[in-house]
Amino acid sequence: MPERRLVVEEVGAQVTVQDLGRPGLAHLGVPLSGALDEPAHRLANRLVGNPEDAAALECLDGRLTFTTTASSTIAVTGARVPVSVNGRARDWGSGLPVPAGSTVRLGPAGSGLRAYVAVAGGIAVEPVLGSRSTDLLSGLGPEPVAKGDELPLGRAARAPVAVDTPREPRRTGVLRIVLGPRQDWFEDHAVAALDGAS
Repeated sequence: MPERRLVVEEVGAQVTVQDLGRPGLAHLGVPLSGALDEPAHRLANRLVGNPEDAAALECLDGRLTFTTTASSTIAVTGARVPVSVNGRARDWGSGLPVPAGSTVRLGPAGSGLRAYVAVAGGIAVEPVLGSRSTDLLSGLGPEPVAKGDELPLGRAARAPVAVDTPREPRRTGVLRIVLGPRQDWFEDHAVAALDGAS
């Protein structure tokens, strides 16, 4: 059986490997890290039959192209991005069978910010302090994904199953502003302008 891996052809603004992070180590100065949109990350893993804490790819604004060296199943969740396999449009938010040698392309996000790509078996980079997550501030975990990288995949644990239907991500919302201890650094008109911004 050929070694299972993803070969990265193109990346957009930022692509990192993320799982559910490094909880319980803050007293040692180790940040949590992990997927920023945890529900989307968990869903992507469920769609391909992985444990929810398996490592996946987090793509800022989508924009990722890779080829597969072995047949697998992938799922894309989070930000709504166009997905194609060998140039053919495929469904976002569902488990997709991908034959060996296929090229998978994610386009730019139409809504939402971070897309998640899970692959059956998970991204099998070496764990650091119990996690495979990239932490950009501390430098723990793997480097951000770059063109030419070859990412190892684990063995699929079980067959993919149909699970919940993902919700359409939205950019709209209301942010509550809470002034902090340095509010005196800002003039009243600046705070009013921020409060009225849309």
